[in-house]
Amino acid sequence: MNTLMRRAQQLHHCHWRKYCIKQCATATAAAAGTESTAGLRGNLSYEDFIGARHQQAQRSIVVQVSSEKSYGELYNYCSRFGCIVNAQHYCVRHEDELHYMLLEFASDNEATAAISASAYNTELSAGAAAGGGGVPVRSPFLWFRAAAAGAGRRGQPKLATNIQPMPLNAVDGTQPLSQEHLTLMLRGAESIEQQLLLLYEQTRLNDVGVRLRFLAALQVQQAISGMFPHALAQPFGSSVNGFGRMGCDLDLILRFDSEPPVSDRSEPSRLVYHTKENLSNGRSQTQRQMECIGDMLQLFLPGVCHVRRILQARVPIIKYHHEHLDLEVDLSMSNLTGFYMSELLYMFGELDPRVRPLTFSIRRWAQLCGLTNPSPGRWISNFSLTCLVMYFLQQLRQPILPAIGALVKAANTADIRVTEDGINCTFARDMERLNFRSRNTSSLSELLLQFFEFYSQFDFHNRAISLNEARALGKPDHSAMYIVNPLEQLLNVSKNVSLEECERLRIEVRNAAWMLESEVESPALAESERLEQSWGLLNLFKHPEKAVIRPNMFFKPRMVEVSDLFDKSQANTPPAPAISYKSSTVRQQVQTIKAATRSELKQLRESSSTTSTATAAGSGGSSKSKRSR
Repeated sequence: MNTLMRRAQQLHHCHWRKYCIKQCATATAAAAGTESTAGLRGNLSYEDFIGARHQQAQRSIVVQVSSEKSYGELYNYCSRFGCIVNAQHYCVRHEDELHYMLLEFASDNEATAAISASAYNTELSAGAAAGGGGVPVRSPFLWFRAAAAGAGRRGQPKLATNIQPMPLNAVDGTQPLSQEHLTLMLRGAESIEQQLLLLYEQTRLNDVGVRLRFLAALQVQQAISGMFPHALAQPFGSSVNGFGRMGCDLDLILRFDSEPPVSDRSEPSRLVYHTKENLSNGRSQTQRQMECIGDMLQLFLPGVCHVRRILQARVPIIKYHHEHLDLEVDLSMSNLTGFYMSELLYMFGELDPRVRPLTFSIRRWAQLCGLTNPSPGRWISNFSLTCLVMYFLQQLRQPILPAIGALVKAANTADIRVTEDGINCTFARDMERLNFRSRNTSSLSELLLQFFEFYSQFDFHNRAISLNEARALGKPDHSAMYIVNPLEQLLNVSKNVSLEECERLRIEVRNAAWMLESEVESPALAESERLEQSWGLLNLFKHPEKAVIRPNMFFKPRMVEVSDLFDKSQANTPPAPAISYKSSTVRQQVQTIKAATRSELKQLRESSSTTSTATAAGSGGSSKSKRSR
């Protein structure tokens, strides 16, 4: 991955590089933090990567400041607690622009010392004692108040003035690159290959974003650590699998017993904890526990707001917004398959450096075409789209990714993972054991074109996609699109996709294949032309005003418009021109249809009014929310 990043940087043209240095200073700083993410990930296994990020969070604090100019004074003050090894700045923009500093110490003891030396807001504490105000809570989220007159009060030493602060690793690190600047960078690239790499580097989740997400997890974990000392709040999904983009939501799974106590004795302990007996089934118990956790989040945790409990979904979750991080969080307690699926995608992304840039470009294309949507619905999700990319990379003549079934066969006893629901998530965690080597030498631009050509010809109507077997299967039901869930193989991850959206996907991939093919075959543009007009990916991302293929091309035109069969005369509407019929038989048939339709509409109105009255009397049931993933 690092080699690919260096190659992209070496290929950057001087003109747009100078432009980016002048115009995109914040984006450049954010990219510097991204290199830290790649360096930390390196060749680490998924569990080692997650563990390293958890330890990083335990050594870190977030401090709200008046502006980035406060960094020198804050660094000077916090240096008394220990050695600061990383400092990053970011903003949260609501009505006002709020500034924060993320500081990482050399050890978790130094971060704990800084937190322990912090004070409560006396005004809020007094209000809480009187029955109002805020509740004093210890957490890694702090704010830096102005120094009072006489810095050495309360016996504290005055701040040293000769400490030179380390440079900030990022300024406004969570601010994504604007569409205008991204377009200019893509125009200045020398090839479509370079555009793909630039898009990936400039839009993926950077180091600051990953750090803040693990701090949000640590806050939840520490909040319940008194009663559950072995609890662990574990990020999963796009935040950790390497496919997350700037601003993506955080998925958390909370486990009470992630590390059960292990006795050093050869015989088991005779002392056993008393526990409460569950008086209901497992799902009901989980819902009740999450209800209590939702109350705790809403009432006590600083920064947590807009808590919504969606407990009747297939996977019960608590959604909330963290205002200090400008982050949407989904917290669950029974989604271990999602955690292990994140591990699988992480491993695929680490296996070949082309996997993630290709997936990012296809996701971006789908978003701009309107194929994906942030809210759940009948359209294809980013996860389903990622599965399509993984399956395509398995189907190549020289595969880039192995079948998941091969990973399952290569697993040993250390790889056994079974969820509480009995779902087997066992697969080899060490790719070296699989001895898989791809001989595919296709460039990213060639793979992108091949992806569109592959799915423009795929038979979604009759075939199901299986990543486990790396082949198409007979579709087991009548879903418009069927992608076998890699870990829960009885489920279809794209069951929500409607027939219209599946057809639209086929149309859009065919359009994209035609447009990209013409881009690849056209001669290279001169430098001045590249900087002034859209080309390459920009033409692909720009939704055409007139589609190459329209949905109505697949349907025969109607002989008679249905609207012509009804009397549309209104008081303020001009009368429609009379329809002349060449055949008296047709005229008689139309009149008969009109009369029958009027009679049916009259009956429908009468029955509808009766039903609505009865429904209004019996309304008041709670609505159930579903979560599509």
